[in-house]
Amino acid sequence: MNRKRAHLDERRSQLVAQSAAQRTALAHDLAPWRARLALADQGVAALRFIRRHPAVMVGAALLAAALLPRRFAKVGKWLRPGWAIWKIGRRLRRT
Repeated sequence: MNRKRAHLDERRSQLVAQSAAQRTALAHDLAPWRARLALADQGVAALRFIRRHPAVMVGAALLAAALLPRRFAKVGKWLRPGWAIWKIGRRLRRT
């Protein structure tokens, strides 16, 4: 029984060392991606915030339209189809 236990302890220590080496290699390989992944994570967080608080987005759009009316003059032609698409999407989610 002790022999089996010793073999298991040795195998466990080898696996722990191997996993530590793999974690180190993975951290080294992902280092160049860290900034990009952080930026993507911030984008996902922003989208979640907008999804939870759509009034903030509507308010920002209205403020931009009030402050920059010439740039948003073309937005009016998109409001009716956009509103229809939004209503269809809401109906589809309910079902």
